[in-house]
Amino acid sequence: MTTRERCVVRLDFSTQDGDVLAMMSAPRIFESVLYADDLAAAVTFYRDVLGLELISSIELMVVFRCAGGVLLIFDPKLSSAEGRDIPAHGTSGAGHLAFAASDAEREEWKRRLTEAGVPVEAEIDWKQGGRSLYFRDPAGNSLEFAPITLWGGGW
Repeated sequence: MTTRERCVVRLDFSTQDGDVLAMMSAPRIFESVLYADDLAAAVTFYRDVLGLELISSIELMVVFRCAGGVLLIFDPKLSSAEGRDIPAHGTSGAGHLAFAASDAEREEWKRRLTEAGVPVEAEIDWKQGGRSLYFRDPAGNSLEFAPITLWGGGW
């Protein structure tokens, strides 16, 4: 795996004398998380409108397969509760997630979203090239179809 395929997170393990023992970098993001009060609406949207594969659904969360990782959508009231086996987490306000899309794919997504009655919130042309399409999920999270030209992409 090349450096471009890895996240830029470096851990240096050094001795007391300053000798570096090992260099590590995180290989990729495996889980991405959004929050929604209505998980049934999230399932309908992400499965039926965006076409993601639902792989798990419990009271706490729903989980979708997304390329080489998973998208977890938690009920924030349940995920922020203390005393669970997994550390509590949550947020307030809208989250954001961007899906990679070529120009042709973005235009097809725009058509598909329109047919599903999902309003396009904005379209932004970027100096690096390409255009982003912004819309919202039923929970109000900001979603984007973004060109891979952003952030020095094209990996």
